[in-house]
Amino acid sequence: MSNTKENCRLDSTRTTGISIPLGAISTKNNTVIGEFTVLPDFAKFCKKAGIGLIQLLPVNDTGTQSSPYSGLSAFALHPIYIDIKRLPEFDGLYSSDKKFAKNYDAFVKENPYNAGGRYDYDSILNKKDELLRSLYATTSIAKDGKADAALEKWIKKNPWIVNYAVYKSLKYKYMQATWKSWDAKDQNLSEKEITARWEKASNRKENLFYAWTQMRAAEQFKKAADSVRKEGLLLKGDMPILMNEDSCDAWALPGIFNQNLRAGSPVDNENPTGQNWGFPTYNWAYLKEHDYSWWKERLKSAEQYYSVYRLDHILGFFRIWAIPTRDTTAILGHTDPYVAISRMDLHNTGFGDDRIRWLSQPHVPTGVIEDITWNHESATKILEKFCERIGNEELWLFKKSVEGDKDIYESDLSSFCQGDAENRVKDVLSRFWKDRAFVEVSQDMFVPIWTYYETTPWKSLGYDEQGRLRYLIEEAERNQNRLWETQSDEILSALTNSVTMIPCGEDLGANLPCLPGVMDKNRILSLRVYRWCRKWDVQPEQPYIPFGELPKLSVCTSSVHDSSTLRQWWDEDKGGVYQFVNTYPWFFGIEAWDNDAKSRIANESYTPEKGEAFLKALATANSDFCIHPFQDFLSVEKKYWLENPDDERINIPGTVSGFNWTYRIPALLDDIAKDENLVAKIKGIADAHFGQ
Repeated sequence: MSNTKENCRLDSTRTTGISIPLGAISTKNNTVIGEFTVLPDFAKFCKKAGIGLIQLLPVNDTGTQSSPYSGLSAFALHPIYIDIKRLPEFDGLYSSDKKFAKNYDAFVKENPYNAGGRYDYDSILNKKDELLRSLYATTSIAKDGKADAALEKWIKKNPWIVNYAVYKSLKYKYMQATWKSWDAKDQNLSEKEITARWEKASNRKENLFYAWTQMRAAEQFKKAADSVRKEGLLLKGDMPILMNEDSCDAWALPGIFNQNLRAGSPVDNENPTGQNWGFPTYNWAYLKEHDYSWWKERLKSAEQYYSVYRLDHILGFFRIWAIPTRDTTAILGHTDPYVAISRMDLHNTGFGDDRIRWLSQPHVPTGVIEDITWNHESATKILEKFCERIGNEELWLFKKSVEGDKDIYESDLSSFCQGDAENRVKDVLSRFWKDRAFVEVSQDMFVPIWTYYETTPWKSLGYDEQGRLRYLIEEAERNQNRLWETQSDEILSALTNSVTMIPCGEDLGANLPCLPGVMDKNRILSLRVYRWCRKWDVQPEQPYIPFGELPKLSVCTSSVHDSSTLRQWWDEDKGGVYQFVNTYPWFFGIEAWDNDAKSRIANESYTPEKGEAFLKALATANSDFCIHPFQDFLSVEKKYWLENPDDERINIPGTVSGFNWTYRIPALLDDIAKDENLVAKIKGIADAHFGQ
């Protein structure tokens, strides 16, 4: 593979890759968790198996959150991936300090490799911090409170460390609490104030601990990445588009973000209230004014390690689903940027102010609360907390002070009703809060909610009124598509031309007309999870899109970290499996006319042979990259199956638990690398792709 800064163009070489979370790789020397130092051995295994690319999940610092997509910093690496015993300070302290040696040995012993088990993120994170602090205390940096020559040089090359170190020092002081709960004097510091805290003598030892930790992490990762490159493999990184609202960047660089909006996704079949991810959206006008420098520096920092990068949720560069910060759901969100419908437009279409109010402001009848409290006076007092009465009617409008349903749920109504009744009242008010066809995004400017056609005010309109409003909505949508095309092309061209890495984009679920053209223009590889690559509108078969029709500039994959594994999919989605076997019977040794054999194969349980056939089939796709999770490759040998296939998943979206993001490979890499049958099967899959 090769590319240039001018066009990031792929050459004609096709490449097969393995995607894996770094922490999942276990070796005899790294049994607690996969660390930066496991990458050279993993690269040797991949090269032996014909693999040309390793794709990692994000490795940035996420603090107490195990999700790699909940970053505390756009630049800082996660200390949990530091190999303690390979730090230059380790041998001296281990041999001279029995207490430290005992502490380290106990840490390793208490976190043994357990084939098929998960690792304990919190325990490992806390213990590594303790061990790192012990090692740091032996350095001249800690003793003198001054950076040595090596650290001083590293700091100058990485100026972001100032914000990060001061932020982490404060996080430590406040026992890892969100910066929004810190004392006011620590919440909103200017650049000058942050620099002053960085330079303050009494803070230096703690601040430099975080700088020293990051320098050591960068040294290990850079050495490992260089080893991958020397083996002739590409290392692919993952760039989450969004930052945690509790991140160093949101704290120190507030101008980059819209603090009053949260990112998410609109309502769909699986998410009836949409998704509210809780991350702030970007202030693209501010970023543009500063030549997208923060994003460019972020990519340049990643380029130290990676040859290829994945832009997570690339749709967000076109438009993001923005949700008011006081709302719990995504129902009242809107696209950002957007094209609004003005009050004047509505007037010109025949809608007066009263009608506009009906469409954009929920009207709450007294009776819906009285039905719960069984008392008119109590119902009225409850409504007076949140609403204003319309004249003398038993009808109410929410006050301007109510900014979202969080204001409803966080209120104390126990003096009016208690227990289940209080919860029911809040649920009813929240339901009415969301029951509007339009949202007033700024004065006299309106946008429809995603499901406007399901709301009470919309259903109350006559057919003619609905038709006139639909015309305005569709016209705004056409203009929005042009706006999104212009914005995304400007941003993505600026970013992709700032580095020499090959860009890939996660564009799952995207149906924007302008998206394929912008990605192709900027030579960004799209993502094709083949189980979902079907012609969904062709009924009833919903056939698969032929391999030859997949874009050359794409990544074809069997599954992703948020989906079920190949093995799970085969056993759970028999309709999809049948269509696949029916479309590509020859990969399973079946004649095209033998419908009985197709049905039999599709309805049988997953086997290593079926997995190998499936992956070899995907290898014939037109895509330049075929990158599959390591679990799917391992499934072609039954010895690597876990008893419960659910345990092979990396993440279950919509859930928060110690299970997510703590996957381990089911055997030590040392033993997997010696498995000639597995190596031969993976090489056969890679050769099938390379040979196309």
